[in-house]
Amino acid sequence: MPSRRPLPSPEGAPSGPRILPARVDPWADAVAHLRAIDPRWCPLIDRIGPCLLRPKTDRFGILVRAIVGQQISSKAAASINRRLLEGQGTPRHQAETLLALGVEGIRNAGLSGVKASYVLHLSEAVASGRLVLSRIGRLGDAEIMAQLTEIRGIGPWTAEMFLIFALNRPDVLSVGDLGVRVGIRDHYELESLPNPRRCVELAEPWRPFRSVAMWYLWRSIDTPPT
Repeated sequence: MPSRRPLPSPEGAPSGPRILPARVDPWADAVAHLRAIDPRWCPLIDRIGPCLLRPKTDRFGILVRAIVGQQISSKAAASINRRLLEGQGTPRHQAETLLALGVEGIRNAGLSGVKASYVLHLSEAVASGRLVLSRIGRLGDAEIMAQLTEIRGIGPWTAEMFLIFALNRPDVLSVGDLGVRVGIRDHYELESLPNPRRCVELAEPWRPFRSVAMWYLWRSIDTPPT
C-alpha cells in the first residue's frame, strides 16, 4: 500500500514557529553608497545607526510648523504650535479652521502679525486648491520648490525641508542650513564654516543621496561621540 503524504496544516501554512519577514531598510543603498565613497562615513553611520527618514502624511502641518518655528527656539515653537492646535480644536492643523480663526485668533497663539499672515496665506492656497499637497509628490523637486516658494513665508530652506522630511526626496542639498555647514566642517575637519559653493563641491560625491548624508550630519551634531 503506497505511503500517504502528510496533510498540510490549515490554509497550507507550514508547521512550527512563524518567522516574520525582516523589515526592509529603504535607505540601505544610500548608506552603502556613503560608506563606499568615503571611509569617514563608516564610524558615523555605525554610531548613529540606520537612517530613520520616513514620509510624513501631515504635509500641511509640516509647513505650518515650519512657519511657526522661523527664527525662534524649538521650545517656543512647540508651545505656540500647541496653542494653535488648541485654538482650532483639532489634532492636526487644518486650512479651513485656521482661516476661521483669522489673524487675531492665530496671533492669540503667540504668533506675530507677519507670521499669522503667512499661515493664512498658506491656508488660503490649500483651501482654494491652488496648492494641492496631496498630489504634490507627483512633481519633480524643482517644480515643488517653485510651487511652495510662491507662498508668502515659505522660502527655499522651508521648501527643502519639506522635500526631505515630508516626501523623503533622496537628493536634496540645503546649503543655507547652518547645521549642514557645521556638519560638513566637522566631517571634513575644516578650519572654518564652508560657504554654500564649497558645500556644493564637497557634497558632489554624495549624489544621488545627499538628503541621507545631511540627515547623518544633523544627527552627528545631536549625538556627539561618547
